[in-house]
Amino acid sequence: MRRHLPHALATALVVATTLLQAAPASAQPPSEKRNGPVRGGVPYATREDAMQFADEIAARRNLDRKWVRETIGNARQLPNVPRLMLPAPTGTPKNWYVYRSRFIDPVRIQAGVRFWRANADTLARAEAKTGVPAEIIVGIIGVETIYGRNMGNFRVIDALATLSFDFPDAHPRAAERRAFFRGELESFLSTESRTAENPMIPVGSYAGAMGMPQFMPSSIAKYAVDFDGDGRIDLVNNPADVIGSVANYFKAFGWKPGMPAIFPVSLDESRLQKSVLLAPDIVPTFSTDAFVAGGAVLRGDALKYNGLLALVELQNGGETATYVAGTQNFYVITRYNWSSYYAMSVIELGREVRAAMEQ
Repeated sequence: MRRHLPHALATALVVATTLLQAAPASAQPPSEKRNGPVRGGVPYATREDAMQFADEIAARRNLDRKWVRETIGNARQLPNVPRLMLPAPTGTPKNWYVYRSRFIDPVRIQAGVRFWRANADTLARAEAKTGVPAEIIVGIIGVETIYGRNMGNFRVIDALATLSFDFPDAHPRAAERRAFFRGELESFLSTESRTAENPMIPVGSYAGAMGMPQFMPSSIAKYAVDFDGDGRIDLVNNPADVIGSVANYFKAFGWKPGMPAIFPVSLDESRLQKSVLLAPDIVPTFSTDAFVAGGAVLRGDALKYNGLLALVELQNGGETATYVAGTQNFYVITRYNWSSYYAMSVIELGREVRAAMEQ
């Protein structure tokens, strides 16, 4: 839920900012807790820019022009959604302890245990096929929607239209994000045109993410799979497809089977080159030798690791920051949501669920 617009954001979830940093698309605002779809306001049929874009989609995708115009025209603006896309105020402190507490709690852990036990064979099959550990898959689904409990109540067409045509100009990347959401709207309509379903029915997050894994439309098109072989992909009601699709997403972004996502690390202040180690952010850059030479202290298996590492800093408000050594697989998790805080929540929730399973 940091997300740039790197390729991951452009193909996965988009999330709004929290007091810490962008949170996952499943972190719904209070209005999304209501029963039934959130109601939009003015329809886009009266908007010339929306109708022009509808014509462009129809021509580009070879879709029925009338159908595209009617679908976008019937979408309604969601007045409160644009402000949810604005960054947190400058100076807002990040706090890993607070962020973690939102996702690592007894309710989510016990829901994870139930989900894992009910889908153990499918999780094992996905891990065997892709190399993505079951606990990472379980962690993602739990952080995103509490295993389907909170998939969002915004009509997807309303959310995508609102962010395509009314994305806030005050955002520092307004043009880039507006283009992103227009791409997602086009992908959504392209997919819906090939089904017999009503495009006004699907609901999701205020950013247009859908289903248990909160995939954006382009991610559904590229990475979702029919993992149980029933002839259709269902990310809302079919845990097998959800599990297989999450695993496939990570495989596509370069998950390395058997590689830990993180190693414990401490810092030797007497020789620490913190600015050097933090400069690449979460991108794995340093060999183990270079990492240690910069003042990072590794122990055990980490000293035998022959891949690249990143020093991941998790701020804790005014308290001492938490640090871990991130591998390529940690970076892959952030392709789902461009945030080290998010990735750590996924890792720790998966670990907690596994531990609870073994009790």
